[in-house]
Amino acid sequence: MDGIKNGHVALRGDDDNRLLDVWKRFRRRGPATVGFAILILLLALTAAAPFLVRYSPTVQDLSQSLLSPSATHPFGTDHLGRDILTRILFGARLSLMLGVLAVGVGLVVGVPLGAISGYYGGWVDMLIQRLTDLLLSFPSFLLALSLVAILGVGLGNVILSVGIGTIPSFIRVVRAAVLVVREQPFVESARAAGASNWRILWHHIIPNIMAPVIVQASLGMGNTILMAAGLGFLGLGVKPPAPEWGSMLGEGRQYIFSAWHMTTFPGLAIFLAVVAFNLVGDGLRDALDPRLR
Repeated sequence: MDGIKNGHVALRGDDDNRLLDVWKRFRRRGPATVGFAILILLLALTAAAPFLVRYSPTVQDLSQSLLSPSATHPFGTDHLGRDILTRILFGARLSLMLGVLAVGVGLVVGVPLGAISGYYGGWVDMLIQRLTDLLLSFPSFLLALSLVAILGVGLGNVILSVGIGTIPSFIRVVRAAVLVVREQPFVESARAAGASNWRILWHHIIPNIMAPVIVQASLGMGNTILMAAGLGFLGLGVKPPAPEWGSMLGEGRQYIFSAWHMTTFPGLAIFLAVVAFNLVGDGLRDALDPRLR
């Protein structure tokens, strides 16, 4: 029993050392650290939004419409008199949630399909890959646009539409990783010990391919936020008056010459979030690459 306990402690220690090693390599990459700092700042401001601002993100005051940035309204007001800084901070919740949940759709569907495709091969692999090719034949944004047009406007439909566009990339990444891992000695040992294919797949292979999945998820966050903002810009995203960065851009386009702040600040928010996730994704890719250990 002591040996088993010690073995578990050793395993936990190895895991802790591995995570610490990854963090050290990640931290040595300047752009990744900058991206991580931007994300932490964005999350902190979003969480503290109710305590940082004194305006409502949805209440209209036409007497305060189209005010330029000032001490009272640092980012100005929109055409309905709403404080833009307040709407950006509260809109971050929706935009980030859209990104996380859309990537979650890709993870939940793409990882199992990619793992099954790579492990079993044969006609199963061919069927899954042809479906993947079918999805990849549509540009991601065009696919999301078509699905929203079919399903209708709304938060849930936007998440589903954008999420479906992320599935092919997860299938391809996971399949490629499984093709390598399934030939490793520990998989052969599990097979020789009588483990079923499902047990080998879920308990031995998938836990050992999470590094590229994590990288793909972090990189995919920026893309999903950008696609959701594009749908919002076209009026096919979250229904008003809920604050969302893309819809804020769409509302400000007709005032772009008379009230530049209505599009500038939401656009900067989207830019910073997308760049931050891309920088973090690049840093994770380098930090998790076994060739750099």
